[in-house]
Amino acid sequence: MKLLKTFIAVLPLALLFTGACKKSSKPAPDPTPVVVDPGNGGATGPITAPTDPSVAATQGFFLDDWQGKTFTKPATVDAAKPTASTSITVTADFSQVVSKVSKYLFGNNINPFTGQYTDAGTVTNITNLSPNIIRAPGGSLSDIYFWDLPAYGKPADVPDHPLKPDGSVDTNTGYWSGNVNDSWSLSLSNYYSLLQKTNTTGIITVNYAYARYGTSNDPVAAAAHLAAQWVRYDKGKTKYWEVGNECYGNWEACYRIDVSKNKNGQPAIITGDLYGKHFKVFADSMRKAAADIGATIKIGAVLHESADNSNPTIVANWNPGALGQIGDKADFFIVHNYYTNYNENSNAITILNTAPASSKTMMDYVKGAIQTAGVPQKPVALTEWNIFSSGSKQQISNIAGVHAVMVLGEIIKDQYGQASRWDLANSWSTTPVGDDHGLFSIGQPDAPDFTPRPAFYYLYYFQKYFGDRMISSSVTGSSDIVSYASSFNSGEAGVVLVNKSTTDQVVNINFKNYYTGSNYYYYTLKGGTDNGEFSGKVLVNGNGPAIAYGGPSNYKTIAASSTGTSGGIKVSVPARGVVFLVADKK
Repeated sequence: MKLLKTFIAVLPLALLFTGACKKSSKPAPDPTPVVVDPGNGGATGPITAPTDPSVAATQGFFLDDWQGKTFTKPATVDAAKPTASTSITVTADFSQVVSKVSKYLFGNNINPFTGQYTDAGTVTNITNLSPNIIRAPGGSLSDIYFWDLPAYGKPADVPDHPLKPDGSVDTNTGYWSGNVNDSWSLSLSNYYSLLQKTNTTGIITVNYAYARYGTSNDPVAAAAHLAAQWVRYDKGKTKYWEVGNECYGNWEACYRIDVSKNKNGQPAIITGDLYGKHFKVFADSMRKAAADIGATIKIGAVLHESADNSNPTIVANWNPGALGQIGDKADFFIVHNYYTNYNENSNAITILNTAPASSKTMMDYVKGAIQTAGVPQKPVALTEWNIFSSGSKQQISNIAGVHAVMVLGEIIKDQYGQASRWDLANSWSTTPVGDDHGLFSIGQPDAPDFTPRPAFYYLYYFQKYFGDRMISSSVTGSSDIVSYASSFNSGEAGVVLVNKSTTDQVVNINFKNYYTGSNYYYYTLKGGTDNGEFSGKVLVNGNGPAIAYGGPSNYKTIAASSTGTSGGIKVSVPARGVVFLVADKK
């Protein structure tokens, strides 16, 4: 309602009362057409006020605590408007709301093997990033994670090691404790502490694999009880819980078990049907635990993101089997996507083009699988995402940051409820060099540990300069410019512009159904000239890093470029870069 009032407040007084006091026998006049003023990039005539669409079933309760955002004008420095003519125009219609923006779309993942996260500088950077939700205890590691285990202990009812996909013993894999306090590990208590320090909530993945490789008489009950005990220990701090991680994949410890050690008749290879049966046991136990402590929790079930049944590493027909058993017992559905082909030495444009194509295809596939199974649609959470591209330091490059911007824009457009990028920190690879998904460096030779990588800066400015609602936008004159427009509850209009091409592009911006104020403010992010297409640097309004990698340490206080709207809103978007822009309201 606040946004509607913003528009009503600026309408001419006569318009507010036309037809409101008495009926008229005269036919109503045709609506006055909206006029877009080329002089300031906004409307001059009457405007159509926005109406929020219904909350999509794929967003659901992730929007329950949605709040409007107030734009805070940053420090500014005057910037000249581009003088070059251009045929490229972005039109954003303030009256057409695509979706409210879930604050849980900006999440990240944390790995227990990346330290205790007690360093003040790291905590400050994560706080500034404002992910709002951090997933733990880390992907596949959740398969072997025992939250209550004494440091370096092993449960009595598990084999010494899980099995590899071929059935041999994986002697390199043991078990993990939530109570390791060494500097290289993250204890469960410090995970909770980090959430508190950074004003972030959690999403926890419980150990489903224990239900498979456990050697007790009823390993499913034992694993579900362990998960329920974690819910009790958590005491309501965590609302969102996942049962298992990528359970369809042969890289997971739940995939193959030693049937000679299993005592409840499970098959060697997992199926979707089996996971669905087990999921219901977990959900019942965890909900009972939540009720015991007076907490409300939401429990997610694992689905596969595509119809990749021909892949020998994926359990065929996972979704039909799992959904057929789960029915309406899950609160949300979980998918993961690493967008590019596995270990492909992808070029930059290949990487960037995956964001819109894969995000929509994934959502359409999951919705179709749910509909085919006759199961109610529930919110969809993308709890891991990144790129798999390898060989040219793609994962730690400026391009990874531009891709991250596009993923955020697309998943807002496609109405996902939650998303968490993989991950805050990971590990440095030497073969190939630079294959590292971490948002912060660890073990990187040319950067101190926990140096923010380029993607950090793109995610930071997206959060600051994207409003609480996505509004409709379109681009004419170029297929290389991508736009994501938004509005703030405080009345401002914004647009994020991505340039996929290898040359700078000048862009005009028009806001329909919006009275533009006197100025617009923007940040321009682009890569450096190192490492070909995949620069390890990012420049923010011309400010770069003090070392040969990363971005400016003073990112929080860099002044925005400020330009008057008289004569139109116009910016130059750098090659393979992004502009984050907000225009004043009138």
